[in-house]
Amino acid sequence: MRFEQLEQFVALGQLRHFRQAAETTKISTSALTRSIQTLEDEMGYELVKRSTRSVKLTTEGELFLSYAQAALNELEVTKKRLYQSVNGCSDEKLVIGYTNKASAIVPVSCGQFLAQYPHVKIEMQLQEPSELMRKLQLGEIDISVCSQAINSIGTDIHLPDQLILFVAKTHPLAEKSDISKQDLIDYPMYGCFSQSKQIQAMLNEAIEGLNKTPSIKVGSIEQVMDGLCKSNHFAIASIEHANTVAEHTGLVQLKTNKDLTQEQLVVKTSHHVPQGDHVNQLLSLIKKTALSISE
Repeated sequence: MRFEQLEQFVALGQLRHFRQAAETTKISTSALTRSIQTLEDEMGYELVKRSTRSVKLTTEGELFLSYAQAALNELEVTKKRLYQSVNGCSDEKLVIGYTNKASAIVPVSCGQFLAQYPHVKIEMQLQEPSELMRKLQLGEIDISVCSQAINSIGTDIHLPDQLILFVAKTHPLAEKSDISKQDLIDYPMYGCFSQSKQIQAMLNEAIEGLNKTPSIKVGSIEQVMDGLCKSNHFAIASIEHANTVAEHTGLVQLKTNKDLTQEQLVVKTSHHVPQGDHVNQLLSLIKKTALSISE
């Protein structure tokens, strides 16, 4: 039994006319007759009483009609669920926040995305960086896109220009100009709290990127500076403490390669947004657009 046979039988049951049912299902009258006969053979019951003037369903045919309609309805529901699972829910809405520096990226990316997923609603919000971070943390936006300056310390450590790394002047890394993550592996880390949620989020992300999350010690800038002077730790803090560090006779900020300063695209998703192929596709389009613009 095929779904096409069910569709043909339902059409016949609704129209009670072989020729009309055949036209509706786009087959010949003789093909429809054979299809119904095959269906009756498979079911083991006579489903249709034929006459020259009309078509009547038997009692079994009326019962089978209701089952056939239910099966076809369920098939349509299943098709819709599969489509939504792959492409996103038809009533889904994505809210994207972005900063001024990303304004050449987000609208273009969203336009390309909507051409592929027209059923997904997109709301774009132009925000200040601090407001963008706040809304993302609260789940008021699903995706945030911003472009921020970064400094390179060596070849594989990239920090937002709002953050600094520093050590005691006696530290083995104090005079090095090319520091890698590998160089930091054997040294514990201090982190300085920030009152700014945006800066604290950057600190947390940088700490995670340096693989220091499980062992880091945190404190105020005074506690961190005191700890560095008594140990072989290195520390991370916001740029607001750069002058304090510079004025301390026993500390030194790790050298950044200013020649490698560049703009870095930062794309983040809220933990509230359901992940799926359509969301991943949008993120991919944003990154591709950013690369095409930078070339």
